[in-house]
Amino acid sequence: MTPRRYSRVFVPRSKNSDYARVAENFYYGAELAKEFEYWNAAGVLIVHAAIAYADAITIKSGGVKNKGEDHMAVIDLLRQVTVLDEEGKRGTRHLERIINEKNRVSYQGEMYTKKNIDSLWKHLVRYQTWAVSMIED
Repeated sequence: MTPRRYSRVFVPRSKNSDYARVAENFYYGAELAKEFEYWNAAGVLIVHAAIAYADAITIKSGGVKNKGEDHMAVIDLLRQVTVLDEEGKRGTRHLERIINEKNRVSYQGEMYTKKNIDSLWKHLVRYQTWAVSMIED
């Protein structure tokens, strides 16, 4: 099967650390939102942290990042520019689960609960562990 083509923008590989810092900011912001029980805010920050980590990886690996509104495209881009071992495949599955929640948490007016965020957080922590290992290599 031929991979779908999405809009992407070329970014100097040296910028990957900037995107990694943005991801960390979102990650720690989500952690604080969780602590104060701002469930929807935590959900949005979890999603954006995951996407920023993906951008950091694709910039480091391929000098490109996803451009556009279809955030699922970042998963295809990750698969195209990064060699994924079993750990990487698990990482991208966690990312996919997080991104699947984006519309629900951001746009549908649904109130998130601690249970929703605990589940998303579990995926983020597992994904982030892999993502950071890819960025630091």
